[in-house]
Amino acid sequence: MFDMPWKLHYNKVRGEGGREIDRFLNAPEKRDTASGSEAWIASTTRANGATEDNPHLGCSRVELPDGSLWYLFDIIDQNPNDILGPAHVREYGNDLGILIKLLDAKTDYLLQSHPSRDVANRLWDFPYGKQECWHVLRVRTDTETPPGILLGFAPGITRERFAELYRRNDRKGLESLCNRIAVKPGDTYFVPDGMPHALGAGCFVIELQESSDLTAIPIPQQDLIEYRRRGNPKARFTPIGNDLYETRMLETFEYIGYSQDEIIALTRSDHSMLRKADWGEEVLLIGRERTDYFSCTCMKISGEAPLTHTDAYRIALVTEGEGMVAYNGRTLRVQRGDGVFFPYCIQNSVIRGNLEVVLFNPASGGY
Repeated sequence: MFDMPWKLHYNKVRGEGGREIDRFLNAPEKRDTASGSEAWIASTTRANGATEDNPHLGCSRVELPDGSLWYLFDIIDQNPNDILGPAHVREYGNDLGILIKLLDAKTDYLLQSHPSRDVANRLWDFPYGKQECWHVLRVRTDTETPPGILLGFAPGITRERFAELYRRNDRKGLESLCNRIAVKPGDTYFVPDGMPHALGAGCFVIELQESSDLTAIPIPQQDLIEYRRRGNPKARFTPIGNDLYETRMLETFEYIGYSQDEIIALTRSDHSMLRKADWGEEVLLIGRERTDYFSCTCMKISGEAPLTHTDAYRIALVTEGEGMVAYNGRTLRVQRGDGVFFPYCIQNSVIRGNLEVVLFNPASGGY
């Protein structure tokens, strides 16, 4: 069971949207819902708002050859060294260390920031921060304004100005402090911890991040709880003291201003070439030049491409086309939308067909 790749089953978590996720998966119904905007693909992380009915909200399941579905964390617990890799287990235990999502923004996301590991440890008592990156798959064509993102404060930002607008609950004023950047399919952006950001309406992206669900959103706590309950009415949220809530929010944001040219240079990937052969090419989307916590690549394949073995597990998402994964004398058919988990113990595998695949790596096995 451990020497084969497994298909991952998505779970939609929260937020208004989901039509583009349904289209990507070629689902029978393609529609937006109140809780369809985030589909968590590869996760051992429980999302905020878990309920008695769904205590593992956000956690991925995998499909075994007999058709049974298991939570990924349960499978990992049976043989973590073979599944994740010994080096990964020594550093991270049985946790993936990363979290992979599809995000489909029907409406603008709330302005937010995520803590560094230091801030997460001090103010949340949690080991992971939340650096992340976005790889744009598509943009909607029926939005009022061209799809874009808010990313980074513009020059002139001060903590005092930010705190003043937060305490007035001036959301538009807070957004005006940030750079707005138009995006197109194929763009990849790295979002450092502490940096303000928000997906704009119409963006459909892959998100790769550290394995946490810690977010600071500069609106009153009760407003945030009500906002989240609209998409998950049964969700359980435990309020914290308002002083701690504000401290977490003000300490999470880093008050550094950038011009738009500076923020693009700092965050947008140049997709450097890793390898090129008769079968196609593999480019680096995000690597160690940006972060120590994860990496991802994109393979464009026409033929048969060997999958590089690293010091840890790998996860693949087919973004275009179809084909098959060949491993240990067996094959697994794949098509657009399929997420595949490759245990560490699979030493040799190839991907065949005409397809595009994005590959994700934890810190223990990346580029």
